[in-house]
Amino acid sequence: MIKPRTPPGVMELLPREQIAFQQMLDTIRHTYEAFGFLPVETPVFELSDVLLTKTGGETERQVYFAQSTGALEKSREEGAASVPELALRFDLTVPLARYVAEHEHDLAFPFRRYQIQRVYRGERAQRGRFREFYQCDIDVIGKDALSPRYDAEIPAVINTVFERLAIGDFTIQFNHRKLLRGFFEGLGIQGERQMLVLRELDKLDKRGEDAVRATLMGGEFGLDAATADRLLAFSRVRSVSHDDALQKLAALGEGTPLFNQGRDALVATLVQLKAMGIPESRYAINLSIARGLDYYTGIVYETTLDAHPQIGSICSGGRYDDLASHYTKSKLPGVGISIGLTRLFYQLREAGLVDVAASNVDVLVALLDDAGFADALALSQTLRGRGLRVETQMEARKIAKQFQYADRAGIRFVALRGEGERSDGTVTLKDLRSGEQETLPLEAAADWLTGRLGGSAP
Repeated sequence: MIKPRTPPGVMELLPREQIAFQQMLDTIRHTYEAFGFLPVETPVFELSDVLLTKTGGETERQVYFAQSTGALEKSREEGAASVPELALRFDLTVPLARYVAEHEHDLAFPFRRYQIQRVYRGERAQRGRFREFYQCDIDVIGKDALSPRYDAEIPAVINTVFERLAIGDFTIQFNHRKLLRGFFEGLGIQGERQMLVLRELDKLDKRGEDAVRATLMGGEFGLDAATADRLLAFSRVRSVSHDDALQKLAALGEGTPLFNQGRDALVATLVQLKAMGIPESRYAINLSIARGLDYYTGIVYETTLDAHPQIGSICSGGRYDDLASHYTKSKLPGVGISIGLTRLFYQLREAGLVDVAASNVDVLVALLDDAGFADALALSQTLRGRGLRVETQMEARKIAKQFQYADRAGIRFVALRGEGERSDGTVTLKDLRSGEQETLPLEAAADWLTGRLGGSAP
């Protein structure tokens, strides 16, 4: 007999945990829709030459490759020398670039899309790191150009999402790739070395300043101590308020044209966020944020929980101007963010911040005796007709056992009709949370339940 076990690097939840996860997912989706984003889905796999056009970091080595059995059989029948290799997507941004380039003439621009699907990474499985996980993305794609004003709208979406999720105070931190690259230019760091340095600075939170400094001064970097120290000093710049952010950006002074463009873009974003009424405590500049993927070219975002910084970034993204250039001659710049919901849920659960006590079933209709089975079915249908989510007990059991079952399953309310209730047209309703019990006319039962479920049925 084979021992049942899940493969490493996946998260499999019990039903009540899955309900909590689904509620978070629904909150994110509804918020995205509230800001005018449209749903998109892409295949879980892509042609590898399409998927791996531009990634960055170690992503290429983390990709899972797959091959369709049907494609292999067809190739043998046709005598093909090779079959196009397929790969599971490692994020949703590169498939989006392919999607927009392929359907460019059928889309209205700016194209506002959200996508909530699983992605796959060939990472070493470890606690809190997953090989299969949900990403919840939004992106705005422009045709030929995309106003930098969208760069400030994205934090407004992030703010609303995490307000609605109610998982604690948070800070949206951002930086600008042009500011970083312009600063590198001023230090004489050019070409491919810029991306190497940028990726190393992106590891500051994980490795610490001493380790990053040692790396920058050795091997393929070979920076002198003064340059390494200036990079680390620049990366320490943080803001604590709106005015503080503006002052610290002004204090950076003038630099290369690229540096000045990045600084001015951050100032414009700060001004727009204030105009939109985003609380000042919710956003800050953090010049250590780099984001390791190659395709970011402008603003970059990371969001952290104030009381739980050890969780790391719970939402990240940025501006990319050239990603779709591998698939089309059209210029299709974009900006967007991603919430890694699987990892976020796992970390919140570990920190005791997820309430998994509730069921998505509103009421259990109990069955006291077989003579009342038809009546229980009819009562269940009546309650469903009022928008309630109802489970019907299909076998008569002792009422204590049915209460015990409902409590263990997280079902708050139990409705029951014995012989007495059936004869006088009433229903007995029990609130297992408060212990309250009422016997009401059938017509009033649904009103009593919806009133205690927040005023209306889901």
